[in-house]
Amino acid sequence: MFGRLHKFLGRRPAERSTEQPPEVRRPVKRAHNLFEAAAAYVSACAEDDQEQIDEASDWVSPEALSFGVSELACRAVIALARERDESPQTVARELLGLPAA
Repeated sequence: MFGRLHKFLGRRPAERSTEQPPEVRRPVKRAHNLFEAAAAYVSACAEDDQEQIDEASDWVSPEALSFGVSELACRAVIALARERDESPQTVARELLGLPAA
């Protein structure tokens, strides 16, 4: 028994992976990062897609999603401000329908 175990562990990873048939190997599920979750969440909110909102909410913790949405908002306001040649404060207030400061 130890001889087989030693022989198996002594093989290179490429040799080990051929031991299992392809149907037994599970695909590796890639984890979503907080920025992917934030992008999916915000775009789903803009499209009023509750199913996608729920799915994106499950990708990361609520705290991480909140941080990602905040970061996305900051970057969007900065990009719009540069595009419009206005201050970020002016753009943010305009987007929220607030009077100019």
